[in-house]
Amino acid sequence: MADYSVFALPAFNPNEYANAILAGDPYPTPDPRPRPSQPKSADSIPKEDISVAISKISFAVDDVAKQIKALVTGHHEQLLAQAANASTLSGSLANVRSGLTELDASVDKLRLKIHVPYENLQSNVSRLQKLHQVSDILRRTSRFVMLARRLQVQMTDMAHEPNEERPLHQAISNTPVSASASQMLDVEDEKERTIAKAALSIAELVSLLDDNVVVRGHPSAPVTAESLSVVPLRSIRAVALYESFIENARSTVTNEMENMVLTGLTTLNQTLLASSLQTAYNLGVLPTLVQGLLLDLSQAVEDRIRNAFDTSRISKDVLGRDSPHPSQPPQIYRSRIRTEPTNATASQWSAALWTRLESMFEEMADCCVKVYTLEKVLKMKKDTTTQVLFLEEAMKALENQPSAIFWTSLSQYLEKYSREASNFRLSSADLEHWLPAVLRLFHDFFSKIAVHTDTVYGDKFQSPETILVLRAFSNIESSYLSRTTNKLNEAIGQMFSGGSRSPPGANEGANLARLILNELDSARFDPLLVKSVSKIAASSLDVLVSRVDGLATRDRSAVILQGPSATPQQACNAQLASCLYQCSRRLDSLKHEYTDGIFYAIRPSSEAVSRAYEQLTDPLASAIRRELGAIIAKVHRIDFGQSLDPRSGISGASSPIKELTERLGFIKTELLDRYSIGDLCDEWKLSIVKFVIKTFLLHISIATPLGESGKLQITSDMTELEFALSTFISGNGQNKRGRSLDRAGEEYRAYEQ
Repeated sequence: MADYSVFALPAFNPNEYANAILAGDPYPTPDPRPRPSQPKSADSIPKEDISVAISKISFAVDDVAKQIKALVTGHHEQLLAQAANASTLSGSLANVRSGLTELDASVDKLRLKIHVPYENLQSNVSRLQKLHQVSDILRRTSRFVMLARRLQVQMTDMAHEPNEERPLHQAISNTPVSASASQMLDVEDEKERTIAKAALSIAELVSLLDDNVVVRGHPSAPVTAESLSVVPLRSIRAVALYESFIENARSTVTNEMENMVLTGLTTLNQTLLASSLQTAYNLGVLPTLVQGLLLDLSQAVEDRIRNAFDTSRISKDVLGRDSPHPSQPPQIYRSRIRTEPTNATASQWSAALWTRLESMFEEMADCCVKVYTLEKVLKMKKDTTTQVLFLEEAMKALENQPSAIFWTSLSQYLEKYSREASNFRLSSADLEHWLPAVLRLFHDFFSKIAVHTDTVYGDKFQSPETILVLRAFSNIESSYLSRTTNKLNEAIGQMFSGGSRSPPGANEGANLARLILNELDSARFDPLLVKSVSKIAASSLDVLVSRVDGLATRDRSAVILQGPSATPQQACNAQLASCLYQCSRRLDSLKHEYTDGIFYAIRPSSEAVSRAYEQLTDPLASAIRRELGAIIAKVHRIDFGQSLDPRSGISGASSPIKELTERLGFIKTELLDRYSIGDLCDEWKLSIVKFVIKTFLLHISIATPLGESGKLQITSDMTELEFALSTFISGNGQNKRGRSLDRAGEEYRAYEQ
């Protein structure tokens, strides 16, 4: 194969090879530029004879022929199979060729039926889109020109309406006043309607000028890149001429609308305010307008509150009052302006502050009424075309309703600037009147706005808005409540300052109850304040009960009845019981003088005072009954069955009756008279009398044996006992016998029988 390498080259050319042999040149012709990647043939001889070359070629041809013959002989079966397959494939290829020819013909026919009409349709669609675009431009231009001319007429009517009022007055000069007023109202209403219509026209004109995105063609028109590039109306010369007029008209209508809004809020004219809001809605600026109004009102509220608590302004007012008379000579030295009150100028500062607060609350009431009037109109007013509620439209720019925004701002500003009042160094007497005066200003404020708002501030119900605003002065309220707490605690501390040697008595208990009632009376004008004071009073009563419980004596020395005088523990308990009774009795009047909420707030503590009183008196009452019962039981030691001795006269009372009489006198003078508990002491004495009569009758009725002498002794004992009981219950020995015992009822009637 190396001999045939020249002929196997891809670039072998017979003519060039023959020419190279004849010319005696090597083949292939060497490249003047060296190519490392192309190897040189070993058989390329620079010069070779023609005969030798021809012999080589002849030998090579014979050799190739032999090789071909050998291949054909060795693979003749495969060659025959390939020949048969080629014959079969030639028939199939002929069928495919005919099918392709028919397909080409069909494609040519389809091209004539589809492609050509599609190209024509595409050109027509493009032309139609341009026609739609032109039609839309013409339609919008026509609408714009019509609205612009209508706006010109409306602006002319707005400009001429004020001048037409004078001829109208002249025309109706001879008519009644009511007719003149009605016609004036008609003129104003017509002007408001004209302004609203002009606003609607301006809004539509502006939307037409800014409408450069949406295609206003047929709905079925395809949206393409060409159709989206709508020609803006501003590029049209006939439309551009009206732009300055529209801007001036918009400015004029906006100014009229703002003036109408301010006039409507100032005069609380809901009709005028509704017309102005309709104009703002037509202009598309209703949310912005309402937001701006609320911001202006909030700013006005903040300015009024800041000025009311501005110490520099208050100082100037005080200095203005104290300035010397012009006739007086000026002083040589004048100190700098003080921004804080002194002890000498505290009252003047307070007076100046109250003047400013009164003015501030009046202005706050006006602002509140304006806000509620605006919100009321927004709630009721709807657009006649779209039926959109104006409040829903305004809420797009607001976080909350206008009234809620106003109350929140008012509360925040009051709390922020009222801290300045802490610099006034108020005394206890000033502080006592500070909070009630502020609350009365709030009450006047709530009463002024109650007609226009839905706020309620009463004994049974308080609106959340009122509570929110009142919490702004929580620092002053805390100071007032702290003063009340300290006053009550100091009173209780003074009551128990003497300890067991000088315990509090009836006067101290009455004074404490009177102090509590006075504090409640001072705060009863405000439902929230009186509730807070009532809680403080309840806490003070709890402290009183705990102090009494710690000072009272509950051992045997408090209930012993041996005499001849009461023990110090009994005297101390009597004083404490009198204190508790007088305090509880005076607090019972709260049920009839105050609301149920106040009474129920103090009732648990008042009942605790009553229970503490009972815990002091019940052991003593039980001891008295037990002691008197034991003395009466001694009548069984007397022999009532002995015979009557005619030489002995009528003897006196028996020893048990004498002891009972002495013990009753001890109980009355040494124990019960120490209790200053009013009518309750008489009831206590009456219960003791009933117990003694009942017990005596029970014991004497079973006395056996009973003789004539015993009967006389019983009669003498009963007479002595009746006199002793009459003296015990009446406290005056000059009373007729038995008259004071009539109150004993059934027991005394049984005793007489």
